[in-house]
Amino acid sequence: MNVIIANKYRDALAGLEIEVIKNLEGEFTVDEIIETFKNYFFQKMILDITALKDYKNIKTLQQLSLSLDVDKLILLLDGSPETSNPEYLSDLISMRIYNFTMNVDGVKWLYEHPNSYRDVAQYHQLDTIHSMGTPMAPSVSTPKEMRKTTVICFKNLTDGAGATTLAYVARKQLARNYKAVAIEVDKHDFMYFGDDKLVSVTNGELGNTITKYSNMDVILIDANESTAAEGLSDVCIYLLEPSKIKINKLLSKNSGAFASVQNKKVVLNKCMLTSQDVSDFEYETRLNVFYKLPPINDQSDENKELDEFLNKLGFYKQVSSSDGEKKGLGGLFK
Repeated sequence: MNVIIANKYRDALAGLEIEVIKNLEGEFTVDEIIETFKNYFFQKMILDITALKDYKNIKTLQQLSLSLDVDKLILLLDGSPETSNPEYLSDLISMRIYNFTMNVDGVKWLYEHPNSYRDVAQYHQLDTIHSMGTPMAPSVSTPKEMRKTTVICFKNLTDGAGATTLAYVARKQLARNYKAVAIEVDKHDFMYFGDDKLVSVTNGELGNTITKYSNMDVILIDANESTAAEGLSDVCIYLLEPSKIKINKLLSKNSGAFASVQNKKVVLNKCMLTSQDVSDFEYETRLNVFYKLPPINDQSDENKELDEFLNKLGFYKQVSSSDGEKKGLGGLFK
């Protein structure tokens, strides 16, 4: 069920063929909207920008983005000089508000086909210091549909869940059949592996680095704290080390950590749980475990469990007709 908050465009939005659980009309302060919906369950919120008081002040939108789930927000802009200003749009993107449009047909489209960062990256001004003061995400100049490279992001849920080592061993394993490179963001741990196909970059350099390596078959990203890495990837793997101390530490810091990755690809890494233990874990956390990986020998060139994991991701499933030995991308990335 969905929420519509409308003012100037109330008549146009009334024609949307979607189920609506709550419909507000008029002008509201950002505090009123937050207070009304902060604990309210809804699928999508369609917000007519003119229903938000002081909407031309980008900090009003920033306040909204900090309190509500922006992935559920579809913003109908009014086309005024202020809201159609490139800087205003760029600031929306910096807040991870990717679903905005200036017509009702656009609202219908975004309802069924929500944007990712890649879809709006061309509107993001990376070299401009905006008054909002929000850090800029990186740009990417090659859209997913125009490049053949598969980009996979590894992100730790629990501290030290192994994203760095997994990116390293997966790159080494995939290099037997693919052109592969690994990138870590805002750290320099790759230097200890002594591998020239491991690259360390800042968050602001990530988009251009992905473009630089667009001749590769596979790019693996150790995301660390980069949220932009998720938006620039074809798939993101969330790593969780399922020990009691790691899980309890995670939940003490963020009680909603599991809810944030429901229906996403969660991998239990460095995992010694039995199949029954994993089933119990899924029941208790309401997560669907994509795969469980045991501790991996990072000095070995052959890791059967890692091959099975990569196979589940879609690799090694399609044999190239031009080279009987080299296997192409299949499955998930076909």
